[in-house]
Amino acid sequence: MAIDCIQQPKHQGFSLPLYQPIYTNHLINPKSNFLISVRFPEKEKYVIISRCYDSLRISDILKLTVGDLRDIKPGETLKVKEMKTGKINILMINKSVHEVLHQYLDEVKPSDEDYLFRSRNGNNRPLTRETVNKMIKEWTRSFKGNYGTHTLRKTFGYIQRTKYGVSFEVLCKRFGHLSPSITMRYLGIDDKEVKGILLNEI
Repeated sequence: MAIDCIQQPKHQGFSLPLYQPIYTNHLINPKSNFLISVRFPEKEKYVIISRCYDSLRISDILKLTVGDLRDIKPGETLKVKEMKTGKINILMINKSVHEVLHQYLDEVKPSDEDYLFRSRNGNNRPLTRETVNKMIKEWTRSFKGNYGTHTLRKTFGYIQRTKYGVSFEVLCKRFGHLSPSITMRYLGIDDKEVKGILLNEI
């Protein structure tokens, strides 16, 4: 379903990352008119929303099975081994993501052995990173900018910083970044915002 073209903020000074975050909170709110209007299947809706809320890499999520998350409650944690680093990270879902998860499970009715994001091709194979990338590009086709799988991870950081005031240091640790410059690109910090602090009274 087509929607009006959505203009995202232009960030000048730093070169834009390969994939940008979503700068508008309501676009990833589970109850937003936008997500309802797009009429995504529950699986696609859950992929998008959950990734914007937990910051894990898509490669670490696609390997999860339904049984890993079926009984998890908001605030509970699941240990996840990162494919890129080999480190143990945690997955935690909030109430909004929990609600969308169970809408998805009620619609699809998968078994515990099924991959959480099961492909339509083959016998119980997970979605590929490339498939999710295409899914996100379809979701953002009316946006200005460039978006893909890493958009969701970056959106998590941007919203945590701008809406909830989470510190740069905490987000850097959550992302597991060794270089602060990487986190800065994730958070959508630009020259205009940096200049703005010069007007603060001390």
